[in-house]
Amino acid sequence: MEISARVEFTADPDRVFTMVTDQRYLERVCQASHAEEYAASVDGLTTNTSRTLPAPEIAARFTGPTLTVKERIDWSEAGPDGSRTAVVTLNVPGQPVEMNGRLALTAGGPGSVLELTGDLKVSIPLLGRKLEQSAAPAVLAGFDVQQKVGTEWLATPA
Repeated sequence: MEISARVEFTADPDRVFTMVTDQRYLERVCQASHAEEYAASVDGLTTNTSRTLPAPEIAARFTGPTLTVKERIDWSEAGPDGSRTAVVTLNVPGQPVEMNGRLALTAGGPGSVLELTGDLKVSIPLLGRKLEQSAAPAVLAGFDVQQKVGTEWLATPA
C-alpha cells in the first residue's frame, strides 16, 4: 500500500537535518508516540529507533497487546542547497510487516519540507490488505508526532 506524508518546519534544511539526527530529538519523538519502551541511536548519517507500542486492535490477535516497530533512516550527504534524501526501512520483528520508503528534505514552506513516500506491506494471505489499511494511519500518525515534537524543538533557542 502506497503511503505519503508531508510536514513543514520553520527552519532551513541544515537545522532540520541536525534536529532529525539528534538522539535527544529521536527520544522525544519516541516518548511523544507513547512508546512503552524505546531506544534511539545515531551513527553518522544513520538513525535507528525501536519503539514498543500498543498494538492496533485489528492486529492484536496476531501480535499480542504490544508490538515493536524498528525504523532505520539512512541519509544522503547534503546537496548544494542543503537538501537531502534518505532511505527509510520500517519493520516489526517477528511479524510480516515492512515499509520501504524515501524521505526528501528540501527548502520550502515556512523553511523546510520533509516528505515521506513509501510502500507498506503486510504479508498475510487474505488479510494483508486490510491490515495495511489499518496500519497506515499509525505510520502517518508517527510522522505527525515528528511535526509536533519538531515544532517544539525548533521553538527553543539553539
